[in-house]
Amino acid sequence: MVARMHDSTSPRKGRIGRPRSVEADRAILDATRAALVDLGWGKLTMGDVAARAGVAKTTLYRRWANKNELVVDAVAVLFDELELPDRGCLKDDIEGVVLQFGALLARPETKTALMAVVAESTTDCALRERIRSAIVDRQKRLVVLGRERAQKRGELPPDSPGPEGSQAAAEAIGLIFDVIAGAILHRTLVSSEPVDPAWAHRFSTMLLTGLVGLG
Repeated sequence: MVARMHDSTSPRKGRIGRPRSVEADRAILDATRAALVDLGWGKLTMGDVAARAGVAKTTLYRRWANKNELVVDAVAVLFDELELPDRGCLKDDIEGVVLQFGALLARPETKTALMAVVAESTTDCALRERIRSAIVDRQKRLVVLGRERAQKRGELPPDSPGPEGSQAAAEAIGLIFDVIAGAILHRTLVSSEPVDPAWAHRFSTMLLTGLVGLG
Protein backbone atom coordinates (compact mmCIF):
# COMPACT_ATOMS: atom_id res chain seq x y z
CA MET A 1 0.00 0.00 0.00
CA VAL A 2 1.05 3.57 -0.52
CA ALA A 3 1.03 5.41 2.79
CA ARG A 4 0.21 9.10 2.84
CA MET A 5 3.41 11.06 2.97
CA HIS A 6 4.15 13.70 5.58
CA ASP A 7 2.82 17.19 4.97
CA SER A 8 5.39 19.05 2.89
CA THR A 9 4.61 22.23 4.81
CA SER A 10 5.52 20.65 8.15
CA PRO A 11 8.53 22.05 10.05
CA ARG A 12 11.89 20.84 8.84
CA LYS A 13 13.82 18.46 11.06
CA GLY A 14 16.19 20.17 13.42
CA ARG A 15 14.44 23.51 13.24
CA ILE A 16 14.74 25.51 16.46
CA GLY A 17 13.13 28.67 17.74
CA ARG A 18 9.50 29.70 17.84
CA PRO A 19 6.92 27.27 16.41
CA ARG A 20 5.56 28.00 12.97
CA SER A 21 2.36 29.97 12.66
CA VAL A 22 -0.41 28.13 10.80
CA GLU A 23 -2.00 31.47 9.98
CA ALA A 24 1.25 32.84 8.54
CA ASP A 25 1.77 29.70 6.45
CA ARG A 26 -1.76 29.94 5.08
CA ALA A 27 -1.32 33.64 4.24
CA ILE A 28 1.97 32.93 2.47
CA LEU A 29 0.59 30.06 0.38
CA ASP A 30 -2.52 32.07 -0.52
CA ALA A 31 -0.33 35.01 -1.52
CA THR A 32 1.87 32.73 -3.63
CA ARG A 33 -1.05 31.49 -5.71
CA ALA A 34 -2.47 35.00 -6.11
CA ALA A 35 0.91 36.33 -7.22
CA LEU A 36 1.24 33.54 -9.77
CA VAL A 37 -2.12 34.43 -11.30
CA ASP A 38 -1.17 38.13 -11.48
CA LEU A 39 2.53 37.91 -12.38
CA GLY A 40 3.25 34.47 -13.83
CA TRP A 41 6.18 32.24 -12.92
CA GLY A 42 8.90 34.35 -14.49
CA LYS A 43 8.08 37.56 -12.64
CA LEU A 44 7.16 36.00 -9.31
CA THR A 45 9.71 36.59 -6.53
CA MET A 46 9.90 35.71 -2.87
CA GLY A 47 9.74 39.44 -2.17
CA ASP A 48 6.41 39.72 -4.01
CA VAL A 49 4.96 36.92 -1.93
CA ALA A 50 6.27 38.36 1.35
CA ALA A 51 4.74 41.75 0.58
CA ARG A 52 1.35 40.26 -0.30
CA ALA A 53 1.35 38.03 2.78
CA GLY A 54 2.44 40.84 5.09
CA VAL A 55 5.51 39.02 6.38
CA ALA A 56 9.25 39.58 6.23
CA LYS A 57 11.13 37.92 3.37
CA THR A 58 13.30 36.17 5.96
CA THR A 59 10.13 34.47 7.23
CA LEU A 60 9.68 32.83 3.83
CA TYR A 61 13.28 31.66 3.66
CA ARG A 62 13.03 30.07 7.10
CA ARG A 63 10.24 27.91 5.71
CA TRP A 64 11.14 27.43 2.03
CA ALA A 65 14.61 27.43 0.51
CA ASN A 66 13.49 28.84 -2.84
CA LYS A 67 10.57 29.79 -5.06
CA ASN A 68 10.23 26.25 -6.44
CA GLU A 69 9.59 24.72 -3.01
CA LEU A 70 7.17 27.49 -2.10
CA VAL A 71 5.06 27.18 -5.25
CA VAL A 72 4.85 23.38 -5.06
CA ASP A 73 3.62 23.57 -1.47
CA ALA A 74 1.11 26.26 -2.48
CA VAL A 75 -0.29 23.82 -5.04
CA ALA A 76 -0.07 20.77 -2.74
CA VAL A 77 -2.36 22.23 -0.09
CA LEU A 78 -5.08 22.71 -2.72
CA PHE A 79 -4.96 19.04 -3.68
CA ASP A 80 -5.17 18.09 -0.01
CA GLU A 81 -8.75 19.40 -0.15
CA LEU A 82 -9.74 16.36 -2.24
CA GLU A 83 -11.67 13.67 -0.40
CA LEU A 84 -13.13 10.36 -1.56
CA PRO A 85 -16.88 10.39 -0.89
CA ASP A 86 -18.66 7.26 0.29
CA ARG A 87 -21.59 6.96 -2.12
CA GLY A 88 -22.22 3.28 -1.56
CA CYS A 89 -20.44 1.75 -4.59
CA LEU A 90 -17.10 2.06 -6.33
CA LYS A 91 -18.46 3.61 -9.53
CA ASP A 92 -20.28 6.38 -7.68
CA ASP A 93 -17.26 6.99 -5.43
CA ILE A 94 -15.08 7.44 -8.51
CA GLU A 95 -17.56 9.86 -10.04
CA GLY A 96 -17.57 11.89 -6.85
CA VAL A 97 -13.81 12.33 -6.64
CA VAL A 98 -13.55 12.97 -10.40
CA LEU A 99 -16.02 15.85 -10.07
CA GLN A 100 -14.07 17.24 -7.12
CA PHE A 101 -10.80 17.03 -9.03
CA GLY A 102 -12.32 18.70 -12.08
CA ALA A 103 -13.77 21.53 -9.97
CA LEU A 104 -10.40 22.06 -8.30
CA LEU A 105 -8.59 22.32 -11.64
CA ALA A 106 -11.21 24.76 -12.92
CA ARG A 107 -10.13 27.29 -10.29
CA PRO A 108 -7.75 29.88 -11.81
CA GLU A 109 -5.34 29.70 -8.87
CA THR A 110 -5.00 25.92 -9.19
CA LYS A 111 -4.70 25.91 -12.96
CA THR A 112 -2.10 28.69 -13.08
CA ALA A 113 0.03 27.34 -10.25
CA LEU A 114 -0.03 23.73 -11.45
CA MET A 115 0.79 24.57 -15.06
CA ALA A 116 3.63 26.82 -13.89
CA VAL A 117 5.35 24.21 -11.74
CA VAL A 118 4.86 21.44 -14.30
CA ALA A 119 6.34 23.58 -17.08
CA GLU A 120 9.31 24.56 -14.91
CA SER A 121 9.88 20.95 -13.81
CA THR A 122 10.66 19.85 -17.38
CA THR A 123 14.18 21.23 -16.90
CA ASP A 124 14.48 20.85 -13.12
CA CYS A 125 14.84 17.32 -11.74
CA ALA A 126 14.69 18.45 -8.11
CA LEU A 127 11.43 20.29 -8.73
CA ARG A 128 10.02 17.24 -10.53
CA GLU A 129 10.82 15.07 -7.51
CA ARG A 130 9.23 17.57 -5.14
CA ILE A 131 6.04 17.56 -7.23
CA ARG A 132 6.03 13.77 -7.09
CA SER A 133 6.44 13.60 -3.31
CA ALA A 134 4.31 16.59 -2.27
CA ILE A 135 1.42 16.15 -4.72
CA VAL A 136 1.38 12.88 -6.67
CA ASP A 137 2.40 10.41 -3.95
CA ARG A 138 0.29 12.18 -1.35
CA GLN A 139 -2.87 12.06 -3.46
CA LYS A 140 -2.53 8.36 -4.16
CA ARG A 141 -4.18 8.08 -0.74
CA LEU A 142 -7.50 8.47 -2.57
CA VAL A 143 -6.85 5.37 -4.67
CA VAL A 144 -5.66 3.42 -1.63
CA LEU A 145 -8.85 4.28 0.26
CA GLY A 146 -11.06 3.57 -2.76
CA ARG A 147 -9.56 0.12 -3.33
CA GLU A 148 -9.77 -0.81 0.35
CA ARG A 149 -13.40 0.28 0.53
CA ALA A 150 -14.29 -1.60 -2.66
CA GLN A 151 -12.52 -4.74 -1.41
CA LYS A 152 -14.52 -4.64 1.83
CA ARG A 153 -17.74 -4.36 -0.19
CA GLY A 154 -16.69 -7.30 -2.36
CA GLU A 155 -16.52 -5.15 -5.50
CA LEU A 156 -12.81 -5.87 -5.98
CA PRO A 157 -10.83 -9.02 -5.10
CA PRO A 158 -8.48 -8.85 -2.12
CA ASP A 159 -4.78 -8.32 -2.68
CA SER A 160 -2.66 -11.44 -2.96
CA PRO A 161 -0.57 -12.21 0.14
CA GLY A 162 3.17 -11.74 0.44
CA PRO A 163 5.67 -9.39 -1.19
CA GLU A 164 4.45 -10.15 -4.70
CA GLY A 165 0.92 -9.23 -3.73
CA SER A 166 2.10 -5.98 -2.16
CA GLN A 167 4.08 -5.13 -5.27
CA ALA A 168 1.12 -5.86 -7.53
CA ALA A 169 -1.12 -3.68 -5.34
CA ALA A 170 1.34 -0.79 -5.47
CA GLU A 171 1.56 -1.06 -9.25
CA ALA A 172 -2.23 -1.14 -9.55
CA ILE A 173 -2.56 1.94 -7.33
CA GLY A 174 -0.04 3.83 -9.44
CA LEU A 175 -1.75 2.88 -12.70
CA ILE A 176 -5.22 3.78 -11.45
CA PHE A 177 -3.98 7.15 -10.24
CA ASP A 178 -2.22 7.84 -13.55
CA VAL A 179 -5.31 6.99 -15.58
CA ILE A 180 -7.70 9.10 -13.51
CA ALA A 181 -5.41 12.09 -12.96
CA GLY A 182 -4.14 12.00 -16.53
CA ALA A 183 -7.61 12.00 -18.05
CA ILE A 184 -8.84 14.86 -15.88
CA LEU A 185 -5.72 16.97 -16.41
CA HIS A 186 -5.91 16.49 -20.16
CA ARG A 187 -9.61 17.36 -20.33
CA THR A 188 -9.33 20.50 -18.19
CA LEU A 189 -5.87 21.86 -19.01
CA VAL A 190 -5.31 20.67 -22.59
CA SER A 191 -8.78 20.30 -24.13
CA SER A 192 -10.32 23.05 -21.95
CA GLU A 193 -13.48 21.01 -21.55
CA PRO A 194 -15.54 20.79 -18.35
CA VAL A 195 -15.52 17.79 -16.04
CA ASP A 196 -19.29 17.67 -15.61
CA PRO A 197 -21.53 14.89 -14.23
CA ALA A 198 -22.19 13.43 -17.68
CA TRP A 199 -18.47 13.16 -18.49
CA ALA A 200 -17.66 11.82 -15.01
CA HIS A 201 -20.33 9.11 -15.50
CA ARG A 202 -18.95 8.03 -18.89
CA PHE A 203 -15.38 8.08 -17.62
CA SER A 204 -16.10 5.99 -14.52
CA THR A 205 -18.06 3.52 -16.66
CA MET A 206 -15.14 3.09 -19.03
CA LEU A 207 -12.69 2.80 -16.13
CA LEU A 208 -14.62 -0.07 -14.56
CA THR A 209 -16.00 -1.90 -17.62
CA GLY A 210 -13.63 -0.97 -20.46
CA LEU A 211 -14.62 0.25 -23.88
CA VAL A 212 -17.38 -2.39 -24.10
CA GLY A 213 -19.25 -0.62 -21.33
CA LEU A 214 -19.58 2.55 -23.42
CA GLY A 215 -21.54 0.79 -26.17
